Amino acid sequence: MTRGLWLAAGSLALILGVVGVVLPLLPTVPFLLLAAFCFARSSAPLHLWLMQHPQLGPPVREWQEKGAIGRRAKWLATGSMAFAFAGSVWFDLPPSLLGIQGAVLLSVAIFIWSRPEG
Repeated sequence: MTRGLWLAAGSLALILGVVGVVLPLLPTVPFLLLAAFCFARSSAPLHLWLMQHPQLGPPVREWQEKGAIGRRAKWLATGSMAFAFAGSVWFDLPPSLLGIQGAVLLSVAIFIWSRPEG
């Protein structure tokens, strides 16, 4: 039962990660990391496939081995966060919500840029 839930969660995360490759505001690597985590608990062959995949595997391996995030991914993440915040300003959200969103996005950006590069 538990193995099936891990497998389903990993499959969903993998699908979302692959969709994130073509949709700029949907993150790819966090979903791939989640998929690797879930597959490690449910399916050794799927975990191995993901880790050895030529396009999907490198960012997962860099994170697992070094805690690293590539420079391109850092810039894309920062740009996506800026775009999301600009959208919130555009839709005239209340200042209190903008403050909370800004603080969270800034914290995430600091974390991302504090990581080593792959």
